[in-house]
Amino acid sequence: MSDKPSDFQQKISGEWHGYPCVFEADGSFVGANKVSRESSFKNGQATYWIRDEFDTNGPLRSRMERGEDQLFGVVDSDKDRIYTGPDFIGSGQPFGNLVNSYYYSPYWNYNLHTLNQTIPELGLQAYSSQMYEGNTLVAVMNGLYINTESGDESPETQAKIADWQVSERELGRTPHTVPVKHAGVWVGEFDVYDMNQEYLGKNRVVIEHKPVNMLHAEQTVTIEGVINRKFKSLRVRKDNNCQYLGPDVYGNGTGFGRYMFAQRHFFGESGHLFSREIIVNDNKDMACVYQFYASGQPVYMTYGLLRWTEKELVLGAEYL
Repeated sequence: MSDKPSDFQQKISGEWHGYPCVFEADGSFVGANKVSRESSFKNGQATYWIRDEFDTNGPLRSRMERGEDQLFGVVDSDKDRIYTGPDFIGSGQPFGNLVNSYYYSPYWNYNLHTLNQTIPELGLQAYSSQMYEGNTLVAVMNGLYINTESGDESPETQAKIADWQVSERELGRTPHTVPVKHAGVWVGEFDVYDMNQEYLGKNRVVIEHKPVNMLHAEQTVTIEGVINRKFKSLRVRKDNNCQYLGPDVYGNGTGFGRYMFAQRHFFGESGHLFSREIIVNDNKDMACVYQFYASGQPVYMTYGLLRWTEKELVLGAEYL
């Protein structure tokens, strides 16, 4: 046990505030959860507290509402952050500004897969938890958080928190909708780590997007840097779901508000891509996590921010 906090512990210092939305397994919005939380380090020990107030409908509320703060120990490390209960038991693996966690909640009776991505460019943290019984998805909770100094009770800070949470309460249910009528391009840089959590460098990621009709769009993803590959697909929208119908990747995804979780399988290869794509603002910029697999095993963890640039209007008004 070290008397100094890990690099990751220092990256997430302070309190984080949000109002993540709660969804059923099919993506149906059922409410939200007002949250403040902090991972603190004192006398060589890390402690995580979470204060939440659920405002949801149906059985998920009685299952998840506990009326008390969550408070659990953490074995602090840049290799494995081990959650020692009582609220959560499991571990999370840091990859720079991202932690990828798998753990169990005895009170909720959920296995959780949580991704927390800190986005320095925006001063935000993008959180999501997929909740399972066995390997069956039961619920999803996700949202964006802002950071404040620990214990800051100033009126200005409290007003900032309140304004953010009110905004998130409404925006969190916004559907993940890519541009329907305009062509354009997302461009950005992703940090790249191997599965030993070693930083390898950066990828430049470009997604070219061109609508074909109101439900179909051609997308070409070009990745250059540590990973070099290019793949095209026809992206099909159906309600809050999407499909990728080749020629280079095939798969599907489900949207939970602004968040789209998807898997794409590379044609003719023993590999696939897990992705979490979040539309973070009105400009359609996306915070993304891309995890690459080969032969069924994870190989690379990559993440970053993609900025959207709108181009020509493809589907304008039609006339006889």
